[in-house]
Amino acid sequence: MKSPDTEQHFFRAATSDEQRELPLAGAAVAAGFPSPADDMPDTPLDLNRELVRNPASTFFVHVAGDSMTGDGIGDGDLLVVDRSIEPYDGCIAVCCVEGEFTVKRVKFERDGAWLLPSNPRYEPIRVDREGDFTVWGVVRHAVKSFR
Repeated sequence: MKSPDTEQHFFRAATSDEQRELPLAGAAVAAGFPSPADDMPDTPLDLNRELVRNPASTFFVHVAGDSMTGDGIGDGDLLVVDRSIEPYDGCIAVCCVEGEFTVKRVKFERDGAWLLPSNPRYEPIRVDREGDFTVWGVVRHAVKSFR
């Protein structure tokens, strides 16, 4: 990800006045054998209501790069990031290290933390308590695009 000084694609979650509902099919789609689906949508679906627990502290950000492909997060995916969640050991989070944003799995230790990529082509990043490091927010969801 890029530095906060460069162009970023951070988006705040929509407020309740801005939410838009879309139709949701009444039946789940089978990933095995096909099953007949309902012809008509059942109840409306609002993705903000479905994916955003804390609207005032939730942001969307696009991923740039492939360091998290082992966790199903790829280049161009849209992350739903909640800044109100207390970071926990093993969480996937958007972090700021030395002024640069990155998304990694966080492993906390007594004297610092490791930022762990899930692509073996990348090295873990060690951060200590004295370094310029913050967990900016915890990733709650990843929205994939298939091009």
